[in-house]
Amino acid sequence: MTAPLHIVVLMGGWSGERPVSLQSGAGVADALESLGHRVTRIDMDRDVAARLAEAKPDLVFNALHGSPGEDGTVQGMMDLMGLRYTHSGLATSVIAVDKVLTKQTLVPNGIPMPGGRVVKSADLFEGDPLARPYVVKPVNEGSSLGVAIVTADGNYGMPIGRDVAGPWQEFDELLAEPYVRGRELTTAVLAGAEGPRAMGVTELRPKSGWYNFDAKYTDGMTEHVYPAAIPDEITDACNRLALEAHRLLGCKGCSRSDFRWDDERGVDGLFLLEVNTQPGMTPLSLVPEQARHNGMSYPALVQAIVDEALRDAAVGAGPP
Repeated sequence: MTAPLHIVVLMGGWSGERPVSLQSGAGVADALESLGHRVTRIDMDRDVAARLAEAKPDLVFNALHGSPGEDGTVQGMMDLMGLRYTHSGLATSVIAVDKVLTKQTLVPNGIPMPGGRVVKSADLFEGDPLARPYVVKPVNEGSSLGVAIVTADGNYGMPIGRDVAGPWQEFDELLAEPYVRGRELTTAVLAGAEGPRAMGVTELRPKSGWYNFDAKYTDGMTEHVYPAAIPDEITDACNRLALEAHRLLGCKGCSRSDFRWDDERGVDGLFLLEVNTQPGMTPLSLVPEQARHNGMSYPALVQAIVDEALRDAAVGAGPP
């Protein structure tokens, strides 16, 4: 372990994922203190730059989720301030938070992802952009916020309309993708002194409906199966694709790749949905859970992320 540091844990903010970020940040801060580090907790507001300058930390642990903490905005600010920080840098964050840019980066390099296109929300009221069933989602939100699955019966039996609750009321544009039937899989990647490694595959089985925001963060609503009861070739493919996506995007620290697998199609039915560059660190989060299955405690996971940030700074690479 490194010598004790003064670490700011940056959390909260004002995105739709604020409650999750506060939970992540609290867990990280407690773990860092248990390891002997001096911790300053900062709930991000518009004065965050002044508060960081006043704190003068050795390192910032970025526990923010959603914009502006995960989209490159905060990363750029910390770059300008000369601060070292955990997780991915500016360019990686800009690309990975944008589902269209992620496709443009990964698909030409052989990573299978669903097709689709960006549509005007108002156009949904006139007709379907794709054959049903399909999914519409914001281009740059995480935690399944604003996702709607449009089936033959509409949006879970409700029509799509200006007066009907849905992401079309909140966003001018949405990404429409073909719906991939089947199973929800996820693989975390954790950096280490010898390079990043995939930590296996978890299958997520919601007790009802699908794996939405509530299913992710409400205890008892989703069963986590690790290791996933899937063929070895699918496990190997998830690990390989998660590692390759982590590398192609230039991720640092840890990342988590989410997949849908159509189990009637074998390996041809496996599709990467997105790469999360700042995965949750709550009691229900998947990266700490996979780390625990790999013999790594929560504090050890937090320290590993810190160590990667310090190694990156020491070699002068800086954020990507």
